[in-house]
Amino acid sequence: MELLANFIGENLTMIYILVFIIFLGTEVISNVPTVLHTPLMSGANAISGVVIIGAVLLIRQASSDDVPILILGFFGIMLAMINVAGGFAVTNRMLEMFKKKKK
Repeated sequence: MELLANFIGENLTMIYILVFIIFLGTEVISNVPTVLHTPLMSGANAISGVVIIGAVLLIRQASSDDVPILILGFFGIMLAMINVAGGFAVTNRMLEMFKKKKK
């Protein structure tokens, strides 16, 4: 318990920033019109690509006995890949809607 109290005491500013960002992100996303959700998801693909690169670099720099970092990097890659694949599928579906239909 003392370890947790020390961690919170040392990182109090970062915890405040994290809570602020969570509230700010919730407000921004909830006020986005429905028409813009799919284009914004396409932009999120680029962010997920950066997460994938960061996770790969994290895994490459970690030593083989540092299991928590390896697990964190693995889950970072897997979750970002799911987001990228889903984003591309939704973007492709959106672009299909704009093509002219053949008669």
